[in-house]
Amino acid sequence: MPKMKTKKSASKRYTLTADGKVKYKKMNLRHILTKKSSKRKRKLRKAGFVAKGPVYQIKKKLLPYG
Repeated sequence: MPKMKTKKSASKRYTLTADGKVKYKKMNLRHILTKKSSKRKRKLRKAGFVAKGPVYQIKKKLLPYG
């Protein structure tokens, strides 16, 4: 059997934690930051975690060896 290929776009966007969660960087912190409040920008700095529903698809289809 050939190896499954990892979706490279997914490998750049998601990382898997030790307990099986999928971590990602939140959007909207790249440009046009003047109109966003400090509270909003501070919350966007923290990592986000994918909900339990789509975790299976990300782990099995996009990151098969992650």
